[in-house]
Amino acid sequence: MCIVFDMATENDIVLIHLEHKPLVFARIESILPDSKPDWYHVKLLMLQIPLQVVTWILRDSYINGETFMMNGKAMRLERIESPKPEKKQPEEKPGSKKQLKKTSTHKVITLRDFKKD
Repeated sequence: MCIVFDMATENDIVLIHLEHKPLVFARIESILPDSKPDWYHVKLLMLQIPLQVVTWILRDSYINGETFMMNGKAMRLERIESPKPEKKQPEEKPGSKKQLKKTSTHKVITLRDFKKD
């Protein structure tokens, strides 16, 4: 069985798995080559509170989603793709009864409405 992973690149969001369980999301800040062939310095912004930046030295296959060991624990990076947007409903023509009904029942509130003078 052959599993093909999409290569994660800079600015991608990855889900980090620890012992086959999702642990934390991170954004890849940079991927720089190491002195050893096929190894890279991967700078990750951990999307947690507080924010933390870490640099891991990983093989290209690990960046591609292959499981690796860190401190005796199984780890894996999973590249996350944004969900596809839902299909939009067709827009009504300006001035149609449906559109007038929609706009007349909703009020737009801005932060200025809450600002004290």
